Parts: sequence; C-alpha cells; structure tokens
Amino acid sequence: MNIDGINKFEAIIGYDFKKKDLLCEALTHSSYANEKKYKKCNHNERLEFLGDSVLGVVISDYLFINYPELPEGELTKTRAKIVCETTLSNCAKSIELGKYLMLGKGEDATGGRQRASLLADAFESIIGAIYLDGGLKSVREFILTSMKKIIEDALSGKIFIDYKTRLQELIQNDSKVKITYEIFNEKGPDHNKTFYTHVKRNNKILGHGKGKSKKESEQNAAKMALEIIDN
Repeated sequence: MNIDGINKFEAIIGYDFKKKDLLCEALTHSSYANEKKYKKCNHNERLEFLGDSVLGVVISDYLFINYPELPEGELTKTRAKIVCETTLSNCAKSIELGKYLMLGKGEDATGGRQRASLLADAFESIIGAIYLDGGLKSVREFILTSMKKIIEDALSGKIFIDYKTRLQELIQNDSKVKITYEIFNEKGPDHNKTFYTHVKRNNKILGHGKGKSKKESEQNAAKMALEIIDN
C-alpha cells in the first residue's frame, strides 16, 4: 500500500501509526501474501489472533465497570452480541476497511472485500496492530469509539444473534451442502409448549436445540452446530 492510502485510512480510523508496517500487515490478507511469497510478505492472521483477545478484554472491562448491576450471564450474552462476526463486519464496513485490504486476485474476484468473515477478521487485525503500536489506552479508545453504537444497541436489546444466518454463511461456499431444520419433539400444554429441533447438513445431524417457539429452538440448534464446527 502506498503512503497516500495509508494516510487516508489513518484519517478514517482516527489513529496515526508510528510503525506503518504494522498497519500494512493488518491490511494484508493471506491470499495476497501467498501470491507474493518471494517478497516474504507478512499477512494479518497473527494480528487477528491478538486483536480478538484484546477486543474481548476491552469490551469485558467496559461492561464490568459501567454496568455493575448485570450478572455474569448477562455480561457474557452482551459481550457475545458485541463481538460477533456480523457486528464486527459492520464495523469494518463503517471504516471502509474492504477498500484498503490487500487481497489475492482470486479472493478479490470472488467478493472478498464484502465477505463478512474476512472483514470481521481484518477488523480484529486492525485492533491487534493498534494495540502493538500504541498500547491499551489507544486501542481502547479506538474500540469504544468505533463500536459505540453497537455497544449501545447490544445493551438495549436491539441486537439479536442470528445463529441460523451465521451457520448458513459459514457453509454457503459449498453449493452441495443443504441445511435443514426438523422439529423432532414437542412437550407441554399448548400454552406452554417446548419445541425440540435438529439441524442437519445433508441429513446428518449437526446439533440440536430447544425453545418456547419453533424459531427459538432452531436458533439454539444452529448455535450448537456452530460451537461444534468451531471446535
């Protein structure tokens, strides 16, 4: 990336890097690095790993200090809403991150600049780079400023984690895979019924869940499937 591009992106995020190479690394996808092997080009996966942890610490600290009335379970749920792939990709879009990423030709041609998972990972890479360059104070300011609206929406209940969509996005690149949901049991009287759902991939059970509505049981089944896949 040239110096003009670096300056423009720094202006957008409100942070000037002392070590410009950290920003370049954060903006470099592995597909680009693989095409430039002879240049020993570093990609952003290590920074993503670091940024993920830093983000978790900053959001956990913010919620713990500012919302002492929230029990552990609610703190965990709120943090999960704030740091999920969808919200992080939206943050990335708000700072035009996709425009500045260095992608391999294939990744770029197949819509990598708009792909939610790629954008979310790159946003975490930026967090990791700012942390290394400016420390916890600087990265905390960046996170809480760029994610202010998302944090407010999560606390007010406006953000809902759509596990079914996340599961579909995870496997959407394989057109041969079919995801289906099947209610396999119902318990309780009509006014207080509990539904039990299997989520299947090509008729193989990926996970199961229960809920007071069919939609809730399907979401919980998708959540279990995501947890199993991630592990």
